[in-house]
Amino acid sequence: MERRAGAHYEPTMKIAIASDHAAFAMKGELAAWLRELGHDVTDLGPDGAASVDYPDYGYKLARHIAAGHADFGVAACGSGIGISIAVNRDPAARCALVSEPLSAALAREHNDANVIALGARLIGVEMAKACIEAFLATPFGGERHKRRVEKLSKPQGA
Repeated sequence: MERRAGAHYEPTMKIAIASDHAAFAMKGELAAWLRELGHDVTDLGPDGAASVDYPDYGYKLARHIAAGHADFGVAACGSGIGISIAVNRDPAARCALVSEPLSAALAREHNDANVIALGARLIGVEMAKACIEAFLATPFGGERHKRRVEKLSKPQGA
């Protein structure tokens, strides 16, 4: 599934990005690349590579998305697992951990994910870019999936 940046999406999206220390370098590269593509990028931290707790930045990103300050979010930590769990604690955030473009596209199409999570120690920057391109270029599939997506924010029997 090959997609070109800007081919299927509005190039002026508001995107928030956050990481922990393990993904600090990747976060910086991705933020710069997204800005080069013309997106309005908000870097929610951290500001350096010193050890930090990924839940703090996952929660911060989720609050930013929930408040409507960004269209989409990019979360990253060493594996992508911890920060994705933190983001998903907010019912308004639907964060999908992906490691290749097809999963990124399906997360948007089927799950209306509004945050993508990446593992900096597991994938390289170029694969992360490919995942983000697929994520941003894929629209939500709509009606067929809407009922299921609505249930994600309103758990039954919880």
